Amino acid sequence: MTTITYQNFRLLLCLALVATHLSCKKYLEEKPDQKLAVPKSLTELQGLLDNFSVLNQTDAGAGEASSDNYYLDYQDWQAIPYADEQRIYTWEKDNLFALDGRTNEWYCNYQAVYYCNTVLSALNKVPRNVGNQWNWDNIKGQALFFRGQYFLRSLTLWAPAYDPQSSSRDLGIPLRLTDDFNPLSDRASVESSYQQILKDLSESARLLPEKASHPAHPSKPASYGLLARANLSMRKYPQAEAYADSSLNLYNKLMDYNELNVTSDFPFQQFNAEVILWNRILAPGLLAPYIAKIDPELYNSYSSDDLRKQAFFFANSDGSHSFKGYYEQLTAPFGGIAVDEIILTKAESAARNGKLAQAMTSLNELMSKRIKKDKFTAITASSASEALNLILNERRKELLMRDLRWMDIKRLNKEGANIILSRKLGDQILTLPANDPRYALPIPEDVIRLSGIPQNPR
Repeated sequence: MTTITYQNFRLLLCLALVATHLSCKKYLEEKPDQKLAVPKSLTELQGLLDNFSVLNQTDAGAGEASSDNYYLDYQDWQAIPYADEQRIYTWEKDNLFALDGRTNEWYCNYQAVYYCNTVLSALNKVPRNVGNQWNWDNIKGQALFFRGQYFLRSLTLWAPAYDPQSSSRDLGIPLRLTDDFNPLSDRASVESSYQQILKDLSESARLLPEKASHPAHPSKPASYGLLARANLSMRKYPQAEAYADSSLNLYNKLMDYNELNVTSDFPFQQFNAEVILWNRILAPGLLAPYIAKIDPELYNSYSSDDLRKQAFFFANSDGSHSFKGYYEQLTAPFGGIAVDEIILTKAESAARNGKLAQAMTSLNELMSKRIKKDKFTAITASSASEALNLILNERRKELLMRDLRWMDIKRLNKEGANIILSRKLGDQILTLPANDPRYALPIPEDVIRLSGIPQNPR
């Protein structure tokens, strides 16, 4: 999106974000002329969706920062310059998001939603015909995909885990579905929030092409993959398995780590063969590899023949290890959709659905590309429950620093996993019990103040 072409639109966007009670503090006293601001052609609408800094580079990192893949030394925690980031690490009950003018996750998520709603509204004014139907459908599919994606991210952070017994009562997220910024925001239920996400993603899967023009653009495999993730989060395993299958039937390339230089600083190329949709996590500073150290028990769970042990980690001078295995070729966490995640979703769902053979076939498909060639032997299990434990262990080891662990902890604790998180800071031990209300992070305080929507229970 060029600054000159869409300058007025960007001014309108800033105003709209405030009016919908996001965290932007600056606003304009008069509305710009919307006729000058809103794009009207398919080319302009695609231009809005090509604003990668809004739609592809702002994945929320607060979930990964809250989870248990890493730890901080007390001195490094003390040196973090922002109190809100320190508070994320210690699972405080409030003030976890920047209110000092820095961009926070709520702002980024709903800025992306507003872009999508603007595209969808303007698209309705562009006649669909034989000459433009492919582009018209593709643009609508992209906007629906991204809206569903950002709703899902918001729900993962700011709502409790899905529970069919209480989802119709549990507080979900504001569902902004139009570009009209005048109606006040309200929180839908968790059930309604998920249903909107599934609706957006299902329609996007119908509209999008099988292959996108660029990994930053959604595609049919990406929609099916995100539907698999959403259903996994809801613990709807037959649906998660079916959507994972649909995604893999269209695209299933895996990298063979035997063919990589796993000892290099950045072993993985950006837009590598496994990437179905590229997103980058807007990571808090406390996740920087020079201070975030990998949980020792997690690091030691990789065997010496597991190539991920070299590809994912580097040794620090104090004997600890930090993460380098970003699918970004730089020190920015990858937050997109990749084939390895979809294979593991299929494997877990198959195991939970009692399909032992299918579950182990999927797991071995992945592991054969992760273990040294001359050391790999097929993994076996005598029961679906044994297979499930093996798959969950590999999911943790394969997908760390992908902003998936927080979702996994929440849903697995609903399955009775009783995962209790723990931090050590000096002489103090902090814990986050399973199913604690703090797994739904506090909505930024300025959003609560401006909108009047209810805060999450603490």
